[in-house]
Amino acid sequence: MSGHDERRRFQRIYFDAPTDLRQGDRSWPVQLLDVSLKGLLVQRPVQWDADMTQDFDAVIHLNDKTTQVRMQVELRHEEPDRLGFACLFIDIDSISHLHRLVELNVADSTEMMRELRQLIED
Repeated sequence: MSGHDERRRFQRIYFDAPTDLRQGDRSWPVQLLDVSLKGLLVQRPVQWDADMTQDFDAVIHLNDKTTQVRMQVELRHEEPDRLGFACLFIDIDSISHLHRLVELNVADSTEMMRELRQLIED
């Protein structure tokens, strides 16, 4: 995974929250390993039979169960035990929740501002 780490421009935070991947009428509960402003890494589910050519919806359920981060994502890398997804679309409410989550876990506010600028410019 070091190749992915070297290319990563957004700091990932380790975060454990109930997460679902959805594709059409199929859904897989997954273990969230980490998240950033541009994607997420999850534990590969046992019954993984997704259509790799189609996008997914990722739903991260935050602590109160009513607050969610929703992203449209695409699979970027697949390993025997992990799946890495890049964010294609995120709504304003979800990016606000995700921003706050990352902000609380990133010690350097300068780094957080750099990531936000880069997100806007991409």
